[in-house]
Amino acid sequence: MSDETTVGASAAAAHQRIAKATKASGAIIRVKPADFLTILNKNEKPLVVNTTSSFFSSKSYRYLTAYKGLIFYTKDNDPLHLPSKAEVIEADKIWNKELLVVF
Repeated sequence: MSDETTVGASAAAAHQRIAKATKASGAIIRVKPADFLTILNKNEKPLVVNTTSSFFSSKSYRYLTAYKGLIFYTKDNDPLHLPSKAEVIEADKIWNKELLVVF
């Protein structure tokens, strides 16, 4: 097998893994921070995954939650004031390569 064939097969396998992961996770819907908070307030006990990232001196706060089978995502330069009823999980990173796709 040539190096080109090996690279092509490896790329195809990686693409297949990404496609399976996307099917497993479903759609992720990006909303404005205010809309995200509205969604949280509709849940009795919302679960929120959040992370903070820094780029030079600016910070970015990212949040995920599920509601009625859908996953909602938002990000803001300021931390959101989450409802006290929310269970919060601090993540090291929210993988967001797929979030770059605009529908």
